[in-house]
Amino acid sequence: MSFLKWAGGKRWLVSNHSNLFPVKYKSYLEPFMGSGAVYFYMRPKTAILGDANEDLINTYTAIKEDWRSVYKLLKSYHRLHCEEFYYEIRAKAFRSPVKKAVRFIYLNRTCWNGLYRVNLKGSFNVPIGSKTNVVLDNDDFEVVSRVLNNADLHVTDYQKIVDSARKNDFLFVDPPYTVKHNLNGFVKYNDRLFSWDDQIRLRDCIDNAVSIGVKVLLTNADHESVRKLYKGVGKMIRLDRLSVISGNASARGRYSELIVKCYKD
Repeated sequence: MSFLKWAGGKRWLVSNHSNLFPVKYKSYLEPFMGSGAVYFYMRPKTAILGDANEDLINTYTAIKEDWRSVYKLLKSYHRLHCEEFYYEIRAKAFRSPVKKAVRFIYLNRTCWNGLYRVNLKGSFNVPIGSKTNVVLDNDDFEVVSRVLNNADLHVTDYQKIVDSARKNDFLFVDPPYTVKHNLNGFVKYNDRLFSWDDQIRLRDCIDNAVSIGVKVLLTNADHESVRKLYKGVGKMIRLDRLSVISGNASARGRYSELIVKCYKD
């Protein structure tokens, strides 16, 4: 059901390793929403979802509140799509939540490799890609809206979401894959830098959550520094996956990722 292409998205996890998710839990929480693959797969009864990307959360909110208007306008973009129209829309800034959402989905589906990247001024600057389908055969924004009705959506730092988790809640955490000493210990996350210090702060938040009985599943880079950081927090599982996001075919291949599972069921 996830309708966005997202670097680091977890469709592969849902498709191949859904057995890692808990069967029983109270509320579902996710502080790095991204494409929402796990959330849309699990369809929990209650959820708190967050991300630092304001445009992303606005898109989910617009579909939740008025999916028909989003879909209608998206279909018009489908008819108008061409290189000139792409760069015209990329250069625009809308105020309407619906128009902002449609712009976001349109750029996501027609830009190069579905990459989300902004410049220092916060403007989306990814060039047009080869995909021409703006409306997809499997689009079902009515169902997406219905599932999102069970969620509270927030533009926020991850700590507020993590700290709101309570005993027997399920917390799925998929942060940017920063590793120590990589690019001096940070990676670009939306229009911000996600540093190694952020990773340490996240680990401390998760440690606190686990200590009060929150069921936590974390994905991260399979790197010695990350393994050392999460030693003793939960069970570490190495999973292999196929990466296709690179524009260079030679850079694509199988990569390992680290899962930290902090519950037994």
